[in-house]
Amino acid sequence: MGAGRFFAKDLLTGDAALVTGGGTGIGKAIAIALSECGARVAIASRKTENITQGASEIAAATGVEPFGVVCDIREPDSVESMVASVHERLGRIDVLINNAGGQFPQRAENYTVKGWNTVINNNLNGTWFVTQAVGKRMIQDGGGRILNVIANYHRGMPGIAHTSAARAAVDNLAKTLAVEWARYGIRVNSVAPGPIDTYGFAKTYYEGIGAEIEKLPIPSFGTVEEVAAAAVFLVSPASSWTTGATLDVCGGGQIWGDIWALDPRAEG
Repeated sequence: MGAGRFFAKDLLTGDAALVTGGGTGIGKAIAIALSECGARVAIASRKTENITQGASEIAAATGVEPFGVVCDIREPDSVESMVASVHERLGRIDVLINNAGGQFPQRAENYTVKGWNTVINNNLNGTWFVTQAVGKRMIQDGGGRILNVIANYHRGMPGIAHTSAARAAVDNLAKTLAVEWARYGIRVNSVAPGPIDTYGFAKTYYEGIGAEIEKLPIPSFGTVEEVAAAAVFLVSPASSWTTGATLDVCGGGQIWGDIWALDPRAEG
């Protein structure tokens, strides 16, 4: 079972939700939890194989197969096509989970223009393209909830300055939109995970990161289900008076510990 076990099964009944990067990792766990709580779910990914595999695993976990759409969030035309398809298929989009993103370790002085722009385009610009496209439809349809999956950037992220900058920008964007779009009945929040035990994390960070995680107040990796539970809360009626907030799910890493010791692979 997914994180949906912590909530009423009809908590999100009637809602239509879109999860970018929904075929793997945190996104898949959120898609499972939303489905377990009664939402109709669509997942998007740049890779067809992630959609196919993710949809199969979500269906196996929940008994309901999500609608899958291939989309490169860095491309506005691709985003518009994806959002139009989901809106037509589900009738509306009540919940948007901005989860798609990615980065690589490298010292800041060694970034190329292409490397920097790749991460900024993915984590910041792509998030904005999806948010604006969905937000316009939420305004027309009478409201909605937007949640950004960012990162525990609060004390800096040495070795991945590009994503630290992008995630901080998305967090501030959420706070700005929370004010601008409140009059339309749209709530905008963020969840900031720390080190989560996923394939993507293992691929991005070095093996010795475990020793740094032991310095956290809660000295362990987080799980995708713990992030998904936070996500469900922030898009549910339980948080109906919460907007512009950031919920840190990082074992206390936002206030203590040295988990962002420079990855040796960032030397190059």
